[in-house]
Amino acid sequence: MAPHTAAQATKGTLVAEKKESLMGGFKAFLMRGNVIDLAVAVVIGAAFTNIVNSVVKGIINPVVGAFGTKDLESYSSCIKDSCVVVDGEVQGIQLQWGLVLSAVLSFLITAAVVYFLMVLPMAKILAKRAAHDKAKEGVAETMEISELEVLKEIRDHLVSQRGPVTGTGAGSGGGSGAGGGSGTHPTS
Repeated sequence: MAPHTAAQATKGTLVAEKKESLMGGFKAFLMRGNVIDLAVAVVIGAAFTNIVNSVVKGIINPVVGAFGTKDLESYSSCIKDSCVVVDGEVQGIQLQWGLVLSAVLSFLITAAVVYFLMVLPMAKILAKRAAHDKAKEGVAETMEISELEVLKEIRDHLVSQRGPVTGTGAGSGGGSGAGGGSGTHPTS
């Protein structure tokens, strides 16, 4: 009976570790900046939607409706029968194209505000940053090339100080030491 108990204990430990790792992973997911940024974006987006809808309903719909006799959202057409209201219900098939037009205007205003106030300025900032990074990269590349040129000049200067290198290996004549090889002096 002891092995069965040990197996159960091992299984219980694995389950506890798995639960803890799942909770730890979930906690790490919630604490990531992306989730918080997304939550802020949703809240701001909802508030922004209310502003745009208020502008459309409070200003644009009445202006468009001024060309007619009613609010933009109340424009409709009947495609079957005469659309008469009887006991609070509309008789006939009614197309409420004013609601669709109002939603389209709301979408266009939202898209224009997002593009001109957020996307376009961000694109300009990113383009400036890319140009700056490219210029910085060009300077680094120029510095790399100039360092290479300086190293070549140092090498050439050191070579010129040593004198021309010949393939004979003998020195200039009569000194003693390791300079001369065999057969260079007639006295040897």
